[in-house]
Amino acid sequence: MLMSSKTRKILPYLALVSGVICLSFSAIFVRWAQAPGPVVSFYRISIATFVLAPLFWRQQRQVKPLPDRRVLIFPLLGGILTALDHAVWSSSLSYTTAANATLLGNTAPLWVALAAWLVLRERLSGRFWVGLIFTLGGAATVLGSDFLRHPSFGVGDLLAMASGFFYGCYFLVTQHGRQHLDTLSYVWLVSLVSSLVLLLVNLALGYPLGGYPGLTWLVFVGAALISQVGGYLSVSYALGHLPASVVSPSLLGQPVLTALLAIPLLGEGLRLEQGVGGLLVLLGVTLIHRSQGTSKSPAANPGD
Repeated sequence: MLMSSKTRKILPYLALVSGVICLSFSAIFVRWAQAPGPVVSFYRISIATFVLAPLFWRQQRQVKPLPDRRVLIFPLLGGILTALDHAVWSSSLSYTTAANATLLGNTAPLWVALAAWLVLRERLSGRFWVGLIFTLGGAATVLGSDFLRHPSFGVGDLLAMASGFFYGCYFLVTQHGRQHLDTLSYVWLVSLVSSLVLLLVNLALGYPLGGYPGLTWLVFVGAALISQVGGYLSVSYALGHLPASVVSPSLLGQPVLTALLAIPLLGEGLRLEQGVGGLLVLLGVTLIHRSQGTSKSPAANPGD
């Protein structure tokens, strides 16, 4: 009985660590696939949607059907924003490092707070403005050094920041959508819409959806099962058993772990200015997150 009690206490922390590790491999999988970023995103989300479909339909039969169809506007918008987030972020990896893409893709708390200030007229604390200075200063350090080294690196960094903006918009939509739909239903419907949008994006851009070598297909499946299903379910379990004040800051370890994994797995180096800028961004995002409170500010971007 004692072991059982200890296990129950430890399991949420193990799930949180597992989730961070799974999500940290997102950029690694995109690079390993050697396929256009939006194609990787399409298979990552569509395979995960297929895997989670039995859970969704079983819940619908056992619990309750979906509510008024009018509330489906939220997963519809959420799916479109998720598709844009993934497409832009995965594309950024063609131009910048895995470390930079993951770091700058996790600036969503900045965009959410600014939206609350500009649109909702919420007052922002001094902690937010200090965090904003750190975040922008760190991003400028990373962007500036990359533009000086190679202009395409800077383009990739900007794309990664754009993905953070789309995730921030997704979070704002989700805040309203989750008032009407349970977690599994909302996430599955968002994934379904996102898969369809990503399919259209790839067709519009002329990216091939087939003809890839066997290793690439294994990477597609790995990205879906490990980063998408494993990452989402582990973090969701942790959020259900641990305070958001513990989970959210822990997820900011994802960019750090990605940067470390990219050294042996992708052969990427970590320059001094990259490290300094990255630390400033992480510090700034943490301050912004705490200034908004855990219920109003998004955690790290699970798509990245």
